[in-house]
Amino acid sequence: MRKVIRPGGPVLSRRTLAAGAAAGTLLAASGLGATRARAADPLKVGFVYVGPVGDYGWSYQHDQGRLAIEAEFGDAVATTYVESVPEGADAERVLSQLASGGHGLIFATSFGFMNATLKAARQFPQVKFEHCTGYKRADNVSTYMARFYEGRYIIGVIAGMMTRSNVIGYVGAVPIPEVVRGINAFTQGLRSVNPEATVKVIWVNAWYDPGKEREAAETLVAQGADVLSQHTDSPAPVQVAAEKGLYAFGQATDMRAFGPEAHLTAIVDDWDSYYVDRTRAVLDGTWASTDTWGGLSTGMVAMSDYNDALPEDVVAAAEAARVAIAAGTLHPLAGPLTDQAGTVRMAEGEVPDDGLLLGMDWFVEGVQGQVPR
Repeated sequence: MRKVIRPGGPVLSRRTLAAGAAAGTLLAASGLGATRARAADPLKVGFVYVGPVGDYGWSYQHDQGRLAIEAEFGDAVATTYVESVPEGADAERVLSQLASGGHGLIFATSFGFMNATLKAARQFPQVKFEHCTGYKRADNVSTYMARFYEGRYIIGVIAGMMTRSNVIGYVGAVPIPEVVRGINAFTQGLRSVNPEATVKVIWVNAWYDPGKEREAAETLVAQGADVLSQHTDSPAPVQVAAEKGLYAFGQATDMRAFGPEAHLTAIVDDWDSYYVDRTRAVLDGTWASTDTWGGLSTGMVAMSDYNDALPEDVVAAAEAARVAIAAGTLHPLAGPLTDQAGTVRMAEGEVPDDGLLLGMDWFVEGVQGQVPR
């Protein structure tokens, strides 16, 4: 059983500001203010998305996890989602409305929801909150994210072997460490097979903005890029690559439908098992605040099918990297690691700890562009 809460009017980007007020009206109108009166009442599970569920990227894939909860628990749960919620005051309002509406478990699925989640959690200590990609926890707030950078190293290897111009374009969303370390891991994979290749980065300062993503991709192509990668949520860069006869990689989901010949593979975020496990923990009373950071070895990160046109040696190199990373014998950001200024940040044989990864705010050698301060 599910309820869908959408802001009024068509949603074109995460900057729509009507989300909070409209969500509140619909929550009240649909009776979500009732609390669980009987033990047999379903557990209400809420999801807050930064983009529309139809983005075919980040929010879409989180919604697949919500559907996995419904499939696993049936009438024992009732799920709700609110889409296209801006990061900031609107997020706090939506989270609080879900909590006051009887939701016992709420997933906040964007980095910029972090402070809003903590504020709502203080107001509703009986509600369990889960925040994706954040690092601040409380007794009733858990954090979780995936090691996306592991997959980005793999697609970097593929890009390094497929490029002819030695220029790779990268559409960046928001310059937080999660995105920066992904660009760095991609570049390390790229230069492990092609030391002459470079990565050009354009920031769009949005998680989901198809227009800006398309414009950035087209600019990168004009600057010589023949392979496009992205850490944004729409398939626009893949579509640009398809139109130009170039190559691209999908983000968060398999985006091959938007450019079958261009799409080489994608990093797939698989939240299903995590969402089912955390929901089960609330249902059976074992939920506790934790921090989870899964990757290829846990299945939280996966690679979509490789394009049939990829040469055998490219697939073999990609698979060798995937297997080694999953086994723990290859770390995408192990030393030697040199930054853009030529300073050695990680010596030969050194492996970065999670603290360094979580605070990464500098680019490695081979990246053209800057991390905005």
